[in-house]
Amino acid sequence: MPLSSLLQILKKNTRLTRRQACRLGGIFGLSFYGLGEFRATHAFARRRNIFEKEKSMKLPIPMLDGDVSLERAIKQRRTIRSFVDKPLTVGQLSQILWAAQGITDDRGLKRAAPSGGALYPIDIYAVMGKNGVRELAPGIYHYDPIHHSIQKIAGTDAREDVAVASLRQMWMATAPVILVLTAEYRRITIKYGERGKRYAMIETGHIGQNIFLQCQAIGLSAGIVGAFYDKEVTRAINSQKNHEPLIIMPVGWER
Repeated sequence: MPLSSLLQILKKNTRLTRRQACRLGGIFGLSFYGLGEFRATHAFARRRNIFEKEKSMKLPIPMLDGDVSLERAIKQRRTIRSFVDKPLTVGQLSQILWAAQGITDDRGLKRAAPSGGALYPIDIYAVMGKNGVRELAPGIYHYDPIHHSIQKIAGTDAREDVAVASLRQMWMATAPVILVLTAEYRRITIKYGERGKRYAMIETGHIGQNIFLQCQAIGLSAGIVGAFYDKEVTRAINSQKNHEPLIIMPVGWER
């Protein structure tokens, strides 16, 4: 509808002056423009492939029924800082990543952890060591929740680099896999402004607890680290520059 027609309708059906009608029409126009921009960015954030040049590997379908109850997993969960040198299976890695951020509805939109506005600003990087996951080479992988797959973005064992960047907490380097959760804040601040950063941090906490409980339910253990140098971690995992690390979670078999 032309703006002039909108102004005529507003003036005819209300007691607004022409100047007031113009102002109201301008507000409507800006609102529709902002909404269109938000929707486009929302879709981009949910579906884009940030490592398009890398080949992806489809992960096994996660199981939906386990042998350990939620209540028992909560009771037994502990933060672990000592791991044995024993690899994970691809199935175990798949289960952990799905519990963290996997798709959980038939439409392919909702994920395992709640997110403000369903904007999902969190990414997960998996740093795997030699003999870290059976049938997978050491390296740095990025998880793609939409396709439940991982993409190899570097071929080096960066566990010691991550540990050094984490104030030299070298116990982390003994875990077969280290998960790094990062936030791309612009995906959520476009709707919520600066408060969106708080929502991203809350979401990271939900994801971290999911990882803890899923590990416990399948016989594994996890640790958690929040003390690190952001830029050094970003460099160590070869992540996108606007992906800011929030927490680091080594996972594996408890010593």
